[in-house]
Amino acid sequence: MKEKIIQNTVLRFILVGVINTLVGTAIMFGLYNLAHCSYWVSSASNYILTSILSFFLNKFFTFQNKEKSIGQVVRFAVNIAVCYLLAYGIAKPLCLYLLSGVVTSVRDNVSMFVGMCLFTAFNYCGQRFFAFKKRKG
Repeated sequence: MKEKIIQNTVLRFILVGVINTLVGTAIMFGLYNLAHCSYWVSSASNYILTSILSFFLNKFFTFQNKEKSIGQVVRFAVNIAVCYLLAYGIAKPLCLYLLSGVVTSVRDNVSMFVGMCLFTAFNYCGQRFFAFKKRKG
């Protein structure tokens, strides 16, 4: 039974991730190319807005969490920040070390991809066991 619960949440989390990726891509490239916003405004808007979308989709759809508290919002925000810092803090030096003889653009793109993968894994665990953990009582 425990495996089924984990599998269901993983599949739902992946679906939410696909939705977030599609929405975030539309926001970022739309703001940059159509609204002529700067790189930083476009990418930050993507990150901020899709984090909000992710909060609601994962809270109600993925983890079916009914808790209503500001603490949960804070835990979610802390989780996002910690996962980002961990994922990209690990990916950059790891790829720099492993791909030291490769051109910078390739190394950075690989590093960003590795960071995305690490972020997804860390974020799932953080949301499942910290941000949206079912509270007793």
